[in-house]
Amino acid sequence: MSKLIVSKHRTLKVALSIISQLGEILALRYASRPRPQHAALPSGFAPDTAAATMWKMEDAIESFIRFLAIERGLSENYQLSTQRSLSEFAQWCGAKKKITHPRGVTLPVMSEYLAERKRAGLSASSIKLIVVALKIFFRFLKGRQHITQDPADVLVLPRLERYLPDTLNEAEIERLLQVDLHRRPFAKRDRAMLELLYSSGLRISELTNARLEQINLEDRFIRVTGKGNKTRLVPMGRKACEAINDYLETERRVLVRPRTGSELFLSRRGQKLTTQRVWQIVKEIAELGGFDIRIYPHLLRHSFATHLLSNGADLRIIQELLGHADISTTQIYTHVMRSRLRELVDKHHPRA
Repeated sequence: MSKLIVSKHRTLKVALSIISQLGEILALRYASRPRPQHAALPSGFAPDTAAATMWKMEDAIESFIRFLAIERGLSENYQLSTQRSLSEFAQWCGAKKKITHPRGVTLPVMSEYLAERKRAGLSASSIKLIVVALKIFFRFLKGRQHITQDPADVLVLPRLERYLPDTLNEAEIERLLQVDLHRRPFAKRDRAMLELLYSSGLRISELTNARLEQINLEDRFIRVTGKGNKTRLVPMGRKACEAINDYLETERRVLVRPRTGSELFLSRRGQKLTTQRVWQIVKEIAELGGFDIRIYPHLLRHSFATHLLSNGADLRIIQELLGHADISTTQIYTHVMRSRLRELVDKHHPRA
């Protein structure tokens, strides 16, 4: 035993000696290399930061998108939308103003760009998205000391007209959920998706990202990861649980392939359903049911919230169920109810 211990110690010493020698060789090689010469930093950038060398607009945007993904945990769709807005702005700056560095951007430059996009017919909501992207981008650069002044700090968000979301009434929802699906190739999967969308008010991305380990059919809860990578528990109705269980016991077993993950809803190839495919499925079911109005997945979420509110649910509870960060987003459903009440009075009251 003692010989074995001595042998192990000797082996360890030899290994450490080799590692030490390799470290010395690499250090000498690195020291002998010519150091890269960085271009002089433009004014407006903090010279003493490691990130200060990343002063090209494209590099700054790439760094910012990584920040949104890794540190903020924002969705891929949000990252893509923000990157597109910033990249289009950067291309315009380069082509029209010959600006290739963030420090060259000023408030008048951004205002001129936004005015040009508005004249081109871009909607106020789309312009708002660009303004938000610019504000958080330059705030990020300022916070990381890439720039000394934030040119977007006083940029004003455009005022938007408030549109009330479309909803289905309870009879229309019932009619949609009762559509005969027996001729569809995966009728039980499609039924389970419809029931879950309405029963729990999920976003379409939350539905497609739902995994087996996130659902509890016995306690009738689903753990959902929503916007900003925030997790919440949402109850599921009995009908939804029955439909999901029926799908799990039959069609999902058929859809599973060797490389299938634990996603709840699968395509015919055993992969996670895309949001585009879910849109298409809901549209096809609505056409099958003879609906003459546009039916889409988010319509079921709007209907879920409106029906809860009309049946006495507290607004704060609905906010929690929907995963809204701000109560003002949820309050739009109170306006929907008032609008509906006015329509009912106008239609049925003799002296309206």
